[in-house]
Amino acid sequence: MIDTDSVEELSRRTLGPEHKSLPPRSWGHTVESFLATSPRLSEFTTPVLTLDRARMASNISVMADWTARAGVLLAPHGKTSMAPQLWKQQLDAGSWAITLATGWQVQVARAFGVGRIVLANAEIDPVALTWVAAELDSHHTFEFYCWADSVATVHEMDRILATQGQRLIPVIVELGGPHGRTGARTIEEAVSVARAIAASSRLTLAGVGGYEGALSHDRSEDGLEAVRHYLDQVADLHRALDAEGLYGEHAVVTAGGSAYQDLVVERLHSLTTDDGVRTDVVLRSGAYVVHDDGFYSQISPLTPARTDAPLTSAMHGWARTVSRPEPGLALLDAGKRDFPFDEGLPVPQRIRGNELLDPGAEVTALNDQHAFLRLPAEDAAALPVGSVVRLGLSHPCTAFDKWRLVPVIDDADSDDPRVVDLVHTFF
Repeated sequence: MIDTDSVEELSRRTLGPEHKSLPPRSWGHTVESFLATSPRLSEFTTPVLTLDRARMASNISVMADWTARAGVLLAPHGKTSMAPQLWKQQLDAGSWAITLATGWQVQVARAFGVGRIVLANAEIDPVALTWVAAELDSHHTFEFYCWADSVATVHEMDRILATQGQRLIPVIVELGGPHGRTGARTIEEAVSVARAIAASSRLTLAGVGGYEGALSHDRSEDGLEAVRHYLDQVADLHRALDAEGLYGEHAVVTAGGSAYQDLVVERLHSLTTDDGVRTDVVLRSGAYVVHDDGFYSQISPLTPARTDAPLTSAMHGWARTVSRPEPGLALLDAGKRDFPFDEGLPVPQRIRGNELLDPGAEVTALNDQHAFLRLPAEDAAALPVGSVVRLGLSHPCTAFDKWRLVPVIDDADSDDPRVVDLVHTFF
């Protein structure tokens, strides 16, 4: 499902100053030769993003076990990390495919030999779609799925593919929701899209899908009901297409970000046992691989309050106090260029050396390269210039994309973690 040699070749890449936060002594080393020196996190400059090895391994195992017990397949969204090393771990743990969001991301995945890809998007870029057709013809074991939400999309794909490739391209009809993202807005519109795909000489109808996370941002009763209603419509669409005989021998029904995968199983799993076409339900959760200390730690079904086998945050930011310009205020050397902020600001957790910060400490703002850390009045003198703070982060997708190389440490809770790997990202 992925080319191990290509992934392992990343360990032989040469390090240099273009790799943010790596110590100068690493420059000129390959990844593997540098790691052989047993570097410590204290050698890295701040700010720095880290991944915790044991927590990541636990998260991958938790999600693999959860989907297996639920009787669904997992195609984790690779855009979260854009890291082939992590994709390999997810595939090795049993993931059915890797999901991606753009044609270029698909090309990156194919460069590392990913054998089954779900593009959770329409592909009507002529260059990208022509490349996909050629890739399918050249590699007969390669499996590829993309989406369509309108008859116009189907016609545009037909036009581009008129003289390209021999293999039919499997297409999933995308159903959307009011004020959501892409996707046909009614079942009737989606059925028309499916009929156009079935009538195409270049495409084949592969299933139905969508993204429920666009319809709610919390676990309020209204939010959960909106998600359930939408997923019921996805199921109704699938059954309508099956009843009309538009499928071949197999169909895929896919949904599930990292917030409501429990509801996807609740509302869609019965499709796998219905009479009719053989059907697989496929989750596309991606954030679980590192989870977080913000948005997903509150909304995911796999939190300690909702399961005995929870996910844990495996990513942290580390930043240094560079200024104490007034009582109760510390300026850290990390900002929007370094850590995510779109789903919540970083959360101060501890001072490196294992000293816990007062629960009242709060990051109140980020500039491009600075964080404003407010301290309670009684701790106004704490956190001297030079001290390093560990930060909990929210939203993995906008954490990885700020780093070309991310250190993996052995234990985020230790006084001075050992760096045991370096994960390459492709953004």
